[in-house]
Amino acid sequence: MLAAVFHENGGPEVVRVEEMDTPRPRPAEVRIRVEASSMNHLDLWMRRGLPIEIPMPHIGGSDIAGTVVEAGVGAEDWIGKRVVADPSLNYQWYEVARFPRMHMEPFQVIGEHTQGGFAEFAVAPAANLVELPDGFPAATAAAAALVAVTAWRGLVTRGGLEKGRRVLITGASGGVSTMAVQFARVAGAEVFAVTSTAENVERVRALGAHHVFDRTTTDWGREIHRITEKRGVDLCLDSVGEAIWPQLLRGLAVGGRLVSFGATTGAAGKVDIRLLFWRQLSIMGSTMGTPDEFREAMDMVFSGKVTPPIHAVLPLHEARRAHEMLEAGDVFGKLVLDPTGARS
Repeated sequence: MLAAVFHENGGPEVVRVEEMDTPRPRPAEVRIRVEASSMNHLDLWMRRGLPIEIPMPHIGGSDIAGTVVEAGVGAEDWIGKRVVADPSLNYQWYEVARFPRMHMEPFQVIGEHTQGGFAEFAVAPAANLVELPDGFPAATAAAAALVAVTAWRGLVTRGGLEKGRRVLITGASGGVSTMAVQFARVAGAEVFAVTSTAENVERVRALGAHHVFDRTTTDWGREIHRITEKRGVDLCLDSVGEAIWPQLLRGLAVGGRLVSFGATTGAAGKVDIRLLFWRQLSIMGSTMGTPDEFREAMDMVFSGKVTPPIHAVLPLHEARRAHEMLEAGDVFGKLVLDPTGARS
């Protein structure tokens, strides 16, 4: 099969499309003819040499949508079905890890700890599959998978999203954040969002955000203070991290929650502890989501209540360009790779 692969860490130039062995499913697994697989910042971190052990040479792509063409023992009923795969493996580890007498394989991610979907074929556990509605676009399903479940868990499960609450989404042009804006809007929240450029401001507003700030031209912390009449926001979902944590904490209302799912500007978030206890704030982390949360989030996508913005769909042979585009920060929403015409 053809796959976008890198044999060593480095810049986008290490990514090339070449022949690789076609994977075979083990018991309870399936082989998917990939119709679409979307880029995430995770793909950049792995290519650069994120300090974790990944299989090398490596095929990225955590989001996989396509048709099941082969199945291992126990998964035969999936053959011929169009599916999207939940990218989380062993998510239940987060539950059992708190109990020292219980053991489970640690949480992993398809396309990170395993080979992924930037290829003509990919393997996934049958337990991770969700069947696509008739005619549903593979590109939309793949664009939604990881980012939808991450936004859903961060806002709903960890953040306790409720109707009428004030919610701040940072990095609002990114994949997770564009979904978070929509989830918050559907839930009936008052949505604040921070992005960059006038064009992205309008795009985020079109997703349903009520107040959108261009971080390059606006003191958005002061604006939130003004608009909320000094009360602040009840919930913030953040992927930016270090560069803006002081502003985020000052912008939270009494009893407010800061939910972190990323740290694109650095990992050393500064916290004024006095602010933390005086306002009784909560800081928590969130990573992807459970199998049930994945299905809840994808149901919202399948119903049309939310949809992942797709910046571009590129053929597999432009995988290097996709890395370059995402790294340059010129992407609104998701980039999707389509391997179906790889040999044409």
